[in-house]
Amino acid sequence: MLRGKRGEPVRRALRLQFEVGKFYGARRFVPVSNVHMMGDIEVMGDGGLDHLQRLAQSGARCRVPITTNARCFDFAHVERLGQDAGEAAKERRLIGCLREMNVVTTDTCINYQTVYQPHFGERLAWGDTGTVIWANSVCGARTNFESGPAAMAAAMTGRVPEYGFHLDRHRRGTFVVEVATELKDFAEWGAMAKLVGESHQSYFAVPVFAGVKQAPVADQLKHLGAALASYGSMAMYHMVGVTPEAPTLRAALGGRRTGRRMRITRADIERVFAGYRNPDGSCNFVVFSGPQQSLLEMKQLAELFDGRRVHAGTTVLVTTANSVLASARALGYAQKLEAAGVAILEGVCVYILQNLTRMRAANGWTNMISNSAKIVNTITAHKFNTILRRTHECVEIACTGVFR
Repeated sequence: MLRGKRGEPVRRALRLQFEVGKFYGARRFVPVSNVHMMGDIEVMGDGGLDHLQRLAQSGARCRVPITTNARCFDFAHVERLGQDAGEAAKERRLIGCLREMNVVTTDTCINYQTVYQPHFGERLAWGDTGTVIWANSVCGARTNFESGPAAMAAAMTGRVPEYGFHLDRHRRGTFVVEVATELKDFAEWGAMAKLVGESHQSYFAVPVFAGVKQAPVADQLKHLGAALASYGSMAMYHMVGVTPEAPTLRAALGGRRTGRRMRITRADIERVFAGYRNPDGSCNFVVFSGPQQSLLEMKQLAELFDGRRVHAGTTVLVTTANSVLASARALGYAQKLEAAGVAILEGVCVYILQNLTRMRAANGWTNMISNSAKIVNTITAHKFNTILRRTHECVEIACTGVFR
C-alpha cells in the first residue's frame, strides 16, 4: 500500500494512519471489519466536501463495510425548518460522493440497533461518540473515537493503528460507581451519566457500575452511554453482571484494586433535574433526539401522544433512522405522532441540523426540553437554555404548554 500498488488514495490513507499511530505510540496495525463515519455538510463544511469530491474522482473506494452517521438535513423538511437550500444541495452532492466510494449511507447514530451489531472482540473503526461507547461497552468490541478522515482511511486500508481501547490495559475499569437507586426513565439514566461524566472528564476514565438492581434494556444503556460520552468524553463503561467484560467487579477492574468510588442515590438524581432553570417560563420546543429513536421508543411516544395534540405554538421534533421510520409507519406509530402534531425527521439529529442557531432565533425558542441528557448538553452550543425532563413529562409539557 505504501508503494502505491493499491493506488494513491490508499497510500495517502495509510500515511495518515501511520502518523496517528506514531502520535499515540502504537506498535502495529490491526484489521477492522466495520467502519462508521460522520459525514454531513454542517460538520465537514466546504473543505470536507471538496476533500471527498477529490477522493471520489481519484478512484478511492472503501474495502470494508462502512456506514454513515446522522445527516444535518431531512430533505422533506428543508423549507419547513427554514434551512438553506444551497447547503441542502451540497449535502446531496456529499451523499453522492460517499455512495460513489462504496459507503452505505444509512444516516443513523444508532447503527448498532438498526444495521450492524458487532460481536465480542471484533475490531472496528467507528466515529460517533454514542456508537463507540456502545460497541466497547455493551458488545465488547474494540474501537476508538475515529474522526471523519481517520474512519475513511480505515475503510480504504482495512486496518487501524492499535492504541487506546484496542489495548487490554485501557479497557479495565478505573473507578466504581455504586448505584443505590432504581433508574427507570431514559432521562434518569442520562442524569446518572451526567453526574459521573462531569466528575471524571477523561477519555481513559472507565466507570464500573455496580449494584444495578434490574438489568437495563437496550435503550436505557443507549442513553447512559451517549451521555457519558458527552459529559465525560468516555469511550467505555462496565456494568457488573450486564456488560460482557464485567461478569464480576474484580473482572471489570482487571483484578486490580481501586480506592476511587462514587455513590448515586435517588437524591442525587433528583438534584440533577432540579438544577435546570426556566428563566422566562417558555416551553415551546421539545425534542426527542440525540440519540435517534429506536422502534420501541417510537412505540412509547406514540402511546403517550395518542389522542392528544401538541400545544399551539409549540414545536415537537422526533428524529429516527429511515429503517425505523419505515417500520413505525407500517405499525401505525408514526401516524399517531403526526396526528398529534409531532414532526418526525428521518436520518438526522437535531443538534447538528443545519442553520439551527438561526432557526432558534426565528422561532423564538429560548428553552429546549428533552429526555436526552446528551442533547441537553451538546445543543447548548446553539445558545439554547436546555432542560432535562423524563419522557412522560416532556410529552405533558408539549401538549399543555405548561412547564413544571
